[in-house]
Amino acid sequence: MKTFTSFFIPLLAVIFFLNFNKKPEIGQQLAISLGSSIYNDFDTTAYDLVFKKEFKLLSEKYINVSKLNNYYQEVNNQPRFIASCFEDKSLDSLIKYLAKSTAHGFNPKVFHFEEITALTARLKANDYKNVSENYELLARLDILASDAFTRYTRYLKFGAVNPKDIFTRYYIAVKQPDSTFNACLLKAPAILDTLTVLQHKSPQYKSLQHAYLSSRNDSLKKILLVNMERLRWVMPSAGEKFIQVNIPDFRLFYFCGSDTLISMKVCVGEKRDLNYDEQQKIFARTGDLDDKPQNKETPLLFSQIKKLYTNPVWNIPESIVQEEIYPMARRSSRYLMRKNIAVFRNNKRIENPATIKWYKYNRDKIPFLFVQQPGTNNSLGRLKFIFPNSSSVYLHDTNFKQGFKLTNRAISHGCIRLEKPLELARLLVEDSLKYDSIRSELNLKPLKVFVATGKKTKSIATDKEEERSTFQFVPKAETPILITYFTAWFQNNKIQYRPDVYGMDEKLWLAMKKFR
Repeated sequence: MKTFTSFFIPLLAVIFFLNFNKKPEIGQQLAISLGSSIYNDFDTTAYDLVFKKEFKLLSEKYINVSKLNNYYQEVNNQPRFIASCFEDKSLDSLIKYLAKSTAHGFNPKVFHFEEITALTARLKANDYKNVSENYELLARLDILASDAFTRYTRYLKFGAVNPKDIFTRYYIAVKQPDSTFNACLLKAPAILDTLTVLQHKSPQYKSLQHAYLSSRNDSLKKILLVNMERLRWVMPSAGEKFIQVNIPDFRLFYFCGSDTLISMKVCVGEKRDLNYDEQQKIFARTGDLDDKPQNKETPLLFSQIKKLYTNPVWNIPESIVQEEIYPMARRSSRYLMRKNIAVFRNNKRIENPATIKWYKYNRDKIPFLFVQQPGTNNSLGRLKFIFPNSSSVYLHDTNFKQGFKLTNRAISHGCIRLEKPLELARLLVEDSLKYDSIRSELNLKPLKVFVATGKKTKSIATDKEEERSTFQFVPKAETPILITYFTAWFQNNKIQYRPDVYGMDEKLWLAMKKFR
């Protein structure tokens, strides 16, 4: 399920190569492009006064207009964009593309379609006796057309919504334009080439778009539109080999070019509590842990798998200690021993945790660290895959294999449980001897000859039968991993749909409302 592509570089290349022609005087350029000699009397000083007034009015009405300020400073507020558009007949092309923006789920009104069409018709009529009568129309059309072109480009190239603005656990560095990009875009003398490059040609996007235009089901059209928007977000380059986890699909894919090396079921983080935002406000006011809402949703991120561990230890997070470990330890003095959990205080292990008088400690101020040792009870299973991220999530094996039989596999604390961790390890190390070392550490028969190639890490076991050594292994190459969220995509000659497990479709749909 490969769901993202990028044409950021081709678009920049078009702009770069088109941006070298020296412009004639603006009056001369307008006279030629509009076919009227009145523009030979164009007074840049008088026009500048009209332009500034019009720019102020439109900036107050349309917030995006203010983003054009840098560009207009570079061209001394002159109507260069409209002059170029009339010169190469590309304004008509722009208007046609704006009219067809509905095919991408946008309302043409967002791009001033009706006003630009009307102003263009008035300008083409050439019903003015002197050029000064035309300044207001020229200024307004140049500003609105510039805003429409840059906005249309941004929406199709980068998406209309920045996911980081609406999702608290979105950590993928999607590309976003800046005012420099806009200025470069507007100074390109031929916008038609840019508009052509902008049209999405990836099989995924075209398939969703075709389904959207063909569907009469409003619910399906909504799902298709939010996923088309996700495909417009420009992701970091993952290269030929990368791992993709799609949360609503509960699956992991390992790609190499157009080939899928492996696909497997995964379990991801639970959906956060209902009324989470309201409950968070209550918790902020009371500070009572009983009021604290739970958010175990797996974050969306891009990183690189750098290490993997056999027989890992689990340093249990404070939130899990407060919600699960502490109450169970108070209830049963043998709970920690049964779960093979060691307890530390001030970096020293407590030999017999059953002697701890838990009632003396508040749940929100527990002075202990809890570490689950390697073994059959370990929640991470026998393998753990590490990639840097701010949420402390990772891929891992699990001792709860029944979870993979569930339809809704949003059941973890946030990390991603793997159905086939050993197969993933084999693909990552790309070395038969190193893979045999991994198998031997897991008490599995080597496929060839065992040679120890891992780095041993000390672990403490509370039960001799469960004693294991933790070994660190390094993949042959750091492998990109992308954790994504798609509820619709094209696969096996049809559109695949999945439930909106985290409610992210609805949130994105609301954010897109002003563009529809």
